Amino acid sequence: MTNRIDQPREFDLVGDPVRVAGVGTGFEAVLNYRVGDGHDEVGGHFEVGGGTGEHGQFQLQVDLGGAALARDQILIQVFETSAKDGSEINRVTVPAVYAPRIVPDYVGYREHEVERGDTLSAIARTHYGDAALHTRIVRANPQLTDPDVIIPGQVLRIPVGRA
Repeated sequence: MTNRIDQPREFDLVGDPVRVAGVGTGFEAVLNYRVGDGHDEVGGHFEVGGGTGEHGQFQLQVDLGGAALARDQILIQVFETSAKDGSEINRVTVPAVYAPRIVPDYVGYREHEVERGDTLSAIARTHYGDAALHTRIVRANPQLTDPDVIIPGQVLRIPVGRA
């Protein structure tokens, strides 16, 4: 094992700050991180373990409030910088959904298990009071390849903001 991101998991909804946790090792106990959408990003470095070759747990809070993110999906990366040539090595990447772009004042999400006869518009009306806000549900659930097709038993995340 080299580096691992345990939180968030793939396509989790994340808020601001983004909380990142895992296990890693780096040259002289230093790892780097980057969180962004390909348009803008925030990055830096942190210490992990006791030295080269030793693995240790890490937890970060990455403030994205100042980043000019243009997409809902972001990439969270942890990597080591090679002492030999400065290249990025042992990089791990986890895609996530940046929920503050979807719902103002994002605080978390509800889960909705699709039942026979459900539509995204009806689900949006139930959770948001407005059927037109079904696009929030689509944006928060990248597994939906066709917003006109939802399947009974499927669990959808419904992002929620402060009331």
